[in-house]
Formats: sequence, C-alpha cells, structure tokens
Amino acid sequence: MHLTRYSMYKHIHNVFPEGIYGKVLGVSGVDNFKPIINDKKSIVKANFPKVDMQKLPYKSSSFDCVISDQVIEHLEDPWKAVKESHRVLKKGGIAIHATCLLMPIHPCPKDFWRFTPDALKLLCVDFSEIIDVGSWGNRAAVILPYIWNKLRFLPIPDDKFHPFNWLATWNDKEYPIMTWIIAKK
Repeated sequence: MHLTRYSMYKHIHNVFPEGIYGKVLGVSGVDNFKPIINDKKSIVKANFPKVDMQKLPYKSSSFDCVISDQVIEHLEDPWKAVKESHRVLKKGGIAIHATCLLMPIHPCPKDFWRFTPDALKLLCVDFSEIIDVGSWGNRAAVILPYIWNKLRFLPIPDDKFHPFNWLATWNDKEYPIMTWIIAKK
C-alpha cells in the first residue's frame, strides 16, 4: 500500500472485522482487499478498461460483494456503473467504491470525474443503507508527491512513529485525496 491509499484501505478493512464472505466481483484493485476476503477462490476479477463497469457482463443478483477501486473517475457515466454494481448484487450484498478527489489527472484511458463523500452518497441513492462513507488526505500528502513523485509509491511501515506512517495516517478533512463508500443493497 502506498501513501495516498494506506489509511483508506486500513479504514475499510476495519469496517469488516469478520471479513467479507461469498462471491466477490473485483473491478480493478481487488488485490488490495484480499486481506478481508475470506475465500480468495470466490473472487471474480473484472479489470477495467477490459471490462466496462457501465455494462457488467454478469447476471443480476450474482454477487455478495462488488468492489471497484479507482475506477469510477474514469467512466463517462459513473451513475450507470454504480447502478450496474447494484444490479449484480444479491439482496443484502455490499458495494465498496473507492475513488479519488484531490489527485492529478491520470488517463486510463480517460479521466472524467472527482468525487466528494456527498457525491458518492448521491451515486448510491438506490442502496438500502450507507454503511460507511469517508475520505482521507492532508496538505502534505497533496503537495509532497508533486515535489518528489516517488514518495507516493514508497511502502508505508506499520510503525506509528515512522514519519511515512504519520504522513499516511494524518487526516485533514479539508484536503481529501481519496474517498470511498460502502453501501448495502
């Protein structure tokens, strides 16, 4: 895990102390969630842009969990993509959508959107419950990677006294780099 995602993944993992059970659809980045997925064999990987999240090629109600990690900002119609995640979830299923807010433009193949926590709630209006929504970032983590780009990709030690750990866990709500939502169908 690197600087801009360390706290987000730790937070999301803490939301699931018992882990995630059942069949999981991972639309890119699912490897970052493997520590909380109880049956690694149940993961269906659908890597973007090869698989279009706006038109998922799966039957309705076929997954217990859908995870999209750093995908919806690259889609022309993120509303349609979130509706598709809702469609393929079983009743009571969980969607996890992680994305960015304060991040440089990064085409993959294109880059269209940025999302606040309130925007993610709006995208998930069809879900029965918002389990968690949040953001992480700070001024230093916004600025320092522009000065030294490799900083973003250095591993973060779990030692809370290490300066990189401090930088990766300090959260200033006025400077959210990453945002996420966990919603229940």
